[in-house]
Amino acid sequence: DMAEPIQQLTRNNSPQERQTIPFTLIQRKEKLGDLLYEKRQYGKAKWACIKMQEKQYEQSICLGFMKLMRYICEQNSSGLYLGITIPIVTIVHTNESQSEMSQSVTVAYYLPEVLQDEPPHPFDSDIIIEEWPSTIVYSRSFRGITNEDSIMREINLLAEILESPELYLQDTFIIAGYTNPAAANRHNEIWFLQRP
Repeated sequence: DMAEPIQQLTRNNSPQERQTIPFTLIQRKEKLGDLLYEKRQYGKAKWACIKMQEKQYEQSICLGFMKLMRYICEQNSSGLYLGITIPIVTIVHTNESQSEMSQSVTVAYYLPEVLQDEPPHPFDSDIIIEEWPSTIVYSRSFRGITNEDSIMREINLLAEILESPELYLQDTFIIAGYTNPAAANRHNEIWFLQRP
């Protein structure tokens, strides 16, 4: 039953039920009181990932999210509800000029701290458990729906703010979602990945 975890993602008044992915804040860049971006470090961690390639980004994230929710909701080797972590992230790829987005995306769920050492195996063979290395990201918040147009707009906006293309990967970005993908006024972030 996926009703409870989906409700958890839409409740703003009970954050204790959702574990936020831990990070270290390195820098906050503000201008006239507005937050332009944060530079953060995320530690090495295990994620449950699924690759999707629907015609539209919205379809990919919704279908990928539902498959991950089934894994979270007992369709795993432990038979237990694993708990919600936020954000749910989606890796997107663009061409080098950042003018076009690939249809292939990866939707990923951060495994809760208590499951990091021994993640339950997914019953769905499309879901892969991956260990991601420690990563530094440049993060900027935005609200609303996420589609090809809004993502490209946010990529271009953060690129303008940073003014240093040599700092980050030019063709791989992350969309971090803090609310249910079906919600209209979503809380999202765009993450640029610092070059290793």
